[in-house]
Amino acid sequence: MDQSVTGKFIAQKRREKNLTQEQLAEQLGVSNKTISKWETGKCMPDYSVVEKLCGVLGITVSELMDGEEANDSIRIYDDEQILDLLRRTQELEKQKNTLYGIILIVMGIALLAVSKTIGGSDVRDFMAGLLLGVSCGEMLVGVYVVGKSIARK
Repeated sequence: MDQSVTGKFIAQKRREKNLTQEQLAEQLGVSNKTISKWETGKCMPDYSVVEKLCGVLGITVSELMDGEEANDSIRIYDDEQILDLLRRTQELEKQKNTLYGIILIVMGIALLAVSKTIGGSDVRDFMAGLLLGVSCGEMLVGVYVVGKSIARK
């Protein structure tokens, strides 16, 4: 599956239906910028919109994933299996981002603990302050990443 090929296929089918990006976006309940991102291959449609997109464009999910109309070839997977695979892949991406955030938070806490053990001279105090700043920044980024991942669910 090639995102740019799929994007070009979406654009082709949209034009065949005499739809603008804005009209297609309105029918799907997304922004026209989202349609543009799909068509340029920057991202793929969310699994929750794929069936409706295929219905509007008059294609199957398999055709959408392949980026071309089905010939007389035999498909190994049906549309439900492909949609389930898309849903699971997107859920794993969200879990991965949440895990990255948690790792950043834990590393920030560890650096905070290390910064508390350093001190005594000017250089050590500087290093302790530097580690404290880095740990706070790291924890904030971690909280942001986790919050963003949770908000998408």
